[in-house]
Amino acid sequence: MQAETRTTVPSTSGAPVTDLRAQPPTPIPDPDPGAHTGRELDAGLDALQQQAVPPIGWSSRVAKALLPLAAVGAVIYVWQMYVWLVRPRPDVLPGPAEVLGTLRDLLADGQAQAVILTSLERGFAGFAIAVLIATPIGLLLVQSRFLRGAFGPIISGLQVLPSVAWVPAAIIWFGLSDATVYFVVLMGAVPSIVNGLISGVDQVPDQYRRVGHVLGAGRWVLVLKIVLPAALPGYVAGLKQGWAFSWRSLMAAEIIATGGALGFGLGGLLEQGRVLSDMAVVMAAVLIILSIGVVVELLLFGPLERRLLRRRGLLVAGTS
Repeated sequence: MQAETRTTVPSTSGAPVTDLRAQPPTPIPDPDPGAHTGRELDAGLDALQQQAVPPIGWSSRVAKALLPLAAVGAVIYVWQMYVWLVRPRPDVLPGPAEVLGTLRDLLADGQAQAVILTSLERGFAGFAIAVLIATPIGLLLVQSRFLRGAFGPIISGLQVLPSVAWVPAAIIWFGLSDATVYFVVLMGAVPSIVNGLISGVDQVPDQYRRVGHVLGAGRWVLVLKIVLPAALPGYVAGLKQGWAFSWRSLMAAEIIATGGALGFGLGGLLEQGRVLSDMAVVMAAVLIILSIGVVVELLLFGPLERRLLRRRGLLVAGTS
C-alpha cells in the first residue's frame, strides 16, 4: 500500500496546518471485482480467437484459377522454346503441338475415353474397398495398445514400401486379372489410410473422452460418436494420401501387368507407347494421368478438407 503523504505549511498564527490538497485521492472500492476479471478474460479469449475467413469473391476465384493456368502456359512455352532451339528427335522429345495432336487423335477415335474409364473404375473401386478395410483396422488399433504396439510398425513399414514391389507376387497369386490390380491398389492405399486415422485420433484432446465417459458413453459409442468425428481432419488427410497412393499403385500395376483378362487402362496406354517408341503417346498418357489427379484434388479432397477446417475454425484468413 502506498504511504500517505501530508504537507505541513506554517499558518499566520504560527500553528502548523496540513495541506489536504497534496494528499492522493482515496480509491473507491469496486462493488463487483469479478466483473472486471470476467471482462479481462473475455478480452483475452477474443484476442486468441483466429480471424474469421472472409467469403471468397468471384475475382479471387478467377485469380486463383488463372495462377495454375499461367504456370502451365509457362511450362509449355519453355518446352516449345527448347524444341525450337535444341531440335531433339521427335521420338525422344516431341513438341507440345505433336503431343496435343496425338491427344486429339486418341480422343477422336474413343481410345482415350475407354482407357480413362477403365482406370477410373479400378481406381475408385479399389480406393472404396481400401477405405472399408482400413477404417475398422485403424479404429481397432487406436483402441488397443497391445495391437498398436504389435502391428503399428508393420503398417508404417507397408506404407513406405513401394507398392510396385507387390506386382510380381500378385501376378503369381492371381494371374493376369483385375484381382492383381486391386491387390496392388489395396496394398498401397490401406496403410496410408490407417496411419492417417491413427494420427487424427491421437490429436483429439483427452477432454473429449473424459466428457464422454462422464455422460455414460460406452467404449465404441465414445469412438464412433465423439472420437471419430473429432479426428475427421486427420482422417481426411489420410484419405487424401491414400488416394494418391492408390492412383500411383494402379498405374504401376497397369504398366507391368498387361494382357490376359486385364482391361486396357492408362498404364497399358503408357506401356503401348513405350513398346512402339511413340513418345507422343507416352506424354499424352502422362498428361491425362496428371490431369485426373489435379481434378480429383480440386473437386473432391480440396473442398472437403477446407470445409472441415472452416467448420472447426482452423482455416485462417487468407487461405482457401
